[in-house]
Amino acid sequence: MVVDNRAGVWKSGKGKGRHTPKGRQLDDQAHQDVLDLLGDRPRRRDLLIEFLHLVQDKFGHISAAHIRALAEELRTGQAEVFEVASFYAHFDVVREGEAVPPALTIRVCDSLSCEMAGSEALQKALEDGLDASEVRVIRAPCMGRCDTAPVLEIGHNHIDHATPELVNKAIAAGDTHAHVPDYETLSAYVADGGYAELKSLRANGDWEAIQANLKEAGLRGLGGAGFPSGMKWGFVRANAGTRYLAVNGDEGEPGTFKDRYYLERTPHLMLEGMLIAAWAVEAETCFIYMRDEYPAVLEILALEIKALEDAGLVEPGYIELRRGAGAYICGEESAMIESIEGKRGMPRHRPPFVAQVGIFNKPTLVHNVETLLWVARICREGASVLNSVEKNGRKGLRSYSVSGRVAKPGVHLLPAGSTITDIIEACGGMLEGHSFKAYQPGGPSSGLLPAHIHDVPLDFDTLQPLGTFIGSAAVVVLSDKDSAKEAAINMLRFFEDESCGQCTPCRVGCEKAVKLMEKDTWDQGLLEELATAMGDASICGLGQAAPNPIRLTIKHFADEI
Repeated sequence: MVVDNRAGVWKSGKGKGRHTPKGRQLDDQAHQDVLDLLGDRPRRRDLLIEFLHLVQDKFGHISAAHIRALAEELRTGQAEVFEVASFYAHFDVVREGEAVPPALTIRVCDSLSCEMAGSEALQKALEDGLDASEVRVIRAPCMGRCDTAPVLEIGHNHIDHATPELVNKAIAAGDTHAHVPDYETLSAYVADGGYAELKSLRANGDWEAIQANLKEAGLRGLGGAGFPSGMKWGFVRANAGTRYLAVNGDEGEPGTFKDRYYLERTPHLMLEGMLIAAWAVEAETCFIYMRDEYPAVLEILALEIKALEDAGLVEPGYIELRRGAGAYICGEESAMIESIEGKRGMPRHRPPFVAQVGIFNKPTLVHNVETLLWVARICREGASVLNSVEKNGRKGLRSYSVSGRVAKPGVHLLPAGSTITDIIEACGGMLEGHSFKAYQPGGPSSGLLPAHIHDVPLDFDTLQPLGTFIGSAAVVVLSDKDSAKEAAINMLRFFEDESCGQCTPCRVGCEKAVKLMEKDTWDQGLLEELATAMGDASICGLGQAAPNPIRLTIKHFADEI
């Protein structure tokens, strides 16, 4: 290099010079925007997704200049910020020269329940009737409101049983914010005996005795995996050093809405269960990862966590509320942990398991929202609250999220031995004019079963002989007016959209499956070959379970394909 006395100039031996370093320059205004938004928040790399939300919420998109400014504040590369922002569906990354999205976005749910309720026609009507320069209408995956299908979201305001008229009314009123329902606050919960058990355990409790109670009650993970809940505590405590707890609130399996149902009514049951579990494993911090599609729940939790801090039940900062950004894959526990760390939500290879190497590479206890509800109830009411209920040889209770062609969709707490007949009966029967044809026992991952398989308990371990499983107990009921083939295509399109792209069998397999399934006649041999490759070689449960709708449709609804 040749020294040049002019300030800010670099010269090469060829006589070429630059007034700035290479790469995108820091824009003063964008940097000031980011400084204003971040305030005195710590510049921690794991908070990147939280910071991206601040920018997205303020400006309606994330510009290249703001990416550069975030990279500056976090002392990381722009490419790293960009790859995280572009991974999540709820961030609108805008490159230089690109048009920014309209100020208002409407997301129309296209999950199976909403599609059956007419979401496709609704989306088209909105696209035709609204000014595209002012309102953007896009399709979106399940919003966890399947009992009020079709559903859409205007900004952060959900419209249940949506129609163009309701949308126009909300737009005219500027009604784009979440509506927080009435719920049980901290004072009401404490007045009913809440947190007494937590205080007692903290004073002189025996965590092993509580773990034994959970085992006696038969509590298993209710997010889908069904792992015995009490056993996890011992696995995490067996590891020395710092430990964490993570609540998996990324209820993204289409058809599932039980966690939202409970959190919008009794949030402190989950919070007390979480704090009991955190006490049991001596967790240094509790992370609550909540999906962005639940804005009302996020508001409730933020308010009630602050109330817990003000009441002295937890130290300020002990509970960290993390907001997802539209990625179904983050329901997988290791992908959720990657997202908590401010990264793309891509599942980890295991072993090691998260109980050993979790958040920040520390042992981490992961529980689902509903599981923690039952932890609190078992501690308060004893193991009999679950194990005293028996039906069809199965013990316990399950929260079934039921939607589709039933008279009264919703969350129904029923004995775990309930059959689809029992569930439909609890929902007031089928809709008038509809005859029972088929059902999803546990979301799209479980595929479809025909109506004649109606006497099998919908519980853990009972459905595997049928090539399916209960999962998160997301039951969608189909009638004689629905196509099993079209339902299966809907499920695979969801997996195609939501594959994280990390492994080829899932990324390419879902895409190829959709193309094959859209043909008039299915190539069953080729689809089975594809399903085998996906099931055997995919890294996580998304790719491993995605073939279920294919196989069960071929098996039970061959006349449609």
